This record gives sequence, structure tokens and C-alpha cells, in this order.
Amino acid sequence: MKRIISCLMAVLITAGMITSCTKNPAPETKNDGLKIVCSIFPVYDWVRNILGSTTSEVQLSLLIGSGVDLHSFQPTTDDIIGISESDVVIYVGGVSDKWIEDAVRTSQNEKPIEINLMEILDNNVKEHRHKESIEHDHEHGEKHEHVHEDEHGGEHAHEDGHHDDEHIWLSLKNAVKLTDYITEKLCEIDGGNADSYRENAGKYIDSLNELDGRYQKTVENAKHNTVIFGDRFPFIYLAEDYGLDYFAAFSGCSAETEASFETVAFLSDKLDELGLSFILTIERTNHNIAETIIMNTKRKDQKVLVMDSMQSVTLEDIEKGADYLEIMEDNLEVLKTALN
Repeated sequence: MKRIISCLMAVLITAGMITSCTKNPAPETKNDGLKIVCSIFPVYDWVRNILGSTTSEVQLSLLIGSGVDLHSFQPTTDDIIGISESDVVIYVGGVSDKWIEDAVRTSQNEKPIEINLMEILDNNVKEHRHKESIEHDHEHGEKHEHVHEDEHGGEHAHEDGHHDDEHIWLSLKNAVKLTDYITEKLCEIDGGNADSYRENAGKYIDSLNELDGRYQKTVENAKHNTVIFGDRFPFIYLAEDYGLDYFAAFSGCSAETEASFETVAFLSDKLDELGLSFILTIERTNHNIAETIIMNTKRKDQKVLVMDSMQSVTLEDIEKGADYLEIMEDNLEVLKTALN
């Protein structure tokens, strides 16, 4: 599908422009200032905090705000035209939003400034995976990941082995680095507001660093050092920031929805072996796999907790006050419970 989208970019943009010439122009709801498009909510919220009171002078928009996650999103003609007409496009930079690069490349207007976040992180980008067995890894002296995908979905397993994990926003350390980079780029573009941007970013980065310190302290003082997800696992950046061990039914970018018997048995045994009282899932998914894992433990009394990966934040959520820092604070409270 992504390949088809890439091939149709120029056609869609041209068609959209022709259509726009035949319609009455829509009334402007915002000024003609800097136009910034952010692909996902966390980035949108970072930029919103950088802009501060100058938000009214900038057309800041969120591309993926319908509740569909980054991996499943399919752009419309309007999305592609919106990117081509923007001044700045900020996106994750993984395989799921490769189409944004194509949209910028085929733009018939002046080329927008691209900020590819995974390129900025460079060597800090991690390969997405889920770990099956620490003991098995140690015995054989090498990593044996994606075993469950290999047995029950060869093609998917092959893809998992070669893609970087796109959930870079779930690291507060990444958030600090990326907020700082975005700030300096905006200062270059809009020098008149540079002092304001840097001041706002400085305060925001202080808050990010403070929360990062609280995560570190929580993990250091925790009873356990392992989390188990009966779900996808998009939290590899967070886990590795603080030295947490982790096991999950699927990798973070997996499209799988049904766990194999071997996966359920392995995770059930892990819950028993480690004496954990909680199993985790991500937002907006059912708890069927997690509950099945619990029912296959000896205790059968573990509880399900939910951590928010911010992959499905909607415009309605934003209107109700959705906030990156607050969501990460909520995740910290969940993690604190899960580890104790």
C-alpha cells in the first residue's frame, strides 16, 4: 500500500490543485503565518510548548489525529496537499511515514523544510523487537528474538527483523534532544520569535528532565525490574532508558492480534517465575491476551494495567486537554504499580 501511495503522490497533488481552482476558496480560520505540520501527537505537543503564546501567529496542525495509529494511517489527498503547502513538516521518519518524504519530494510548491526525527537521533534509534527468553539468550551467547513470529508468521517476522522501532517519543531523553533540535530549527526559520521559542523550550525541557529523573528514581527503588506485556510492546525506548527488562506477546510494530500457545505459555511462566502481580497492555486494545496469560499462571490473580503509548490520540482528546507530559506522568504511576 505504501508503494502505491508513493506512486500516486504527484497525481493526487495535481488533482487536488485542479479541484481547488474550481471551488470557492474556503475561508481562512487562521492567519498566514508559519505553517507547521506534525505527523503525530507527541511531536505536535512538543511544538505547541515551544511556540507558547506565539501559537496564534503560527498555523500548527496535527496530521494523524483521527485515532488511527501511525502504522495503519493512510493519507488522503488533503493530507498530501497540506504537507506540500506547509513551511515545516516534522515527522517520525520510519517506514510507516515514508510517504511523507514522497509528498515533500513531489511538492509543486516551494519545498517545505523537513525535520526527520529518526535521522536526528541517528545511532540512538533502536531495532524493534520483543524478547522471548533471557535465559535462552545467555545460554547460546546471542539474541534469539522473533521466535514466535518465525513459527507463526514468517513474512511478518522477516519484516520485524529489519525495521527500526518508530516509537521514539516514548523516551523522555529523546523528547529533550528532539525538542531542543526543533527549537533551534524554528529559531532559524522565524528569527523574530527566537528568544521566545528558546525561553519556552528551556522551561519545557526542564519539565521533561525532571520527569526523567523521577522515572529513574522509581526504577532504582522498585521491587522488580521486569515488565510483561500481554500486547504489543512499543516501550522499548522507555525500558532501555532505565535498564528495565521486558517480555511481550508482540513487538511494538507488529500487526498481530492473536498470540500463539507457545507465547501465552512462555509469558505465563514468566509471571510465575518472577512473582509479578501485574501484566500490562497498551491503550485502546482489549485485554484478551493478557487475561489468557493470567488464566494460565499458577496464581491466576494478577491484574491488568494499561500504559498509554500515545499512538491513537485524537483531535477530540487534544480539545479535552491531552498533554504529553501528563500522559507520561500517568505512565510513571502505572509503572510504579507494576514494579512493586
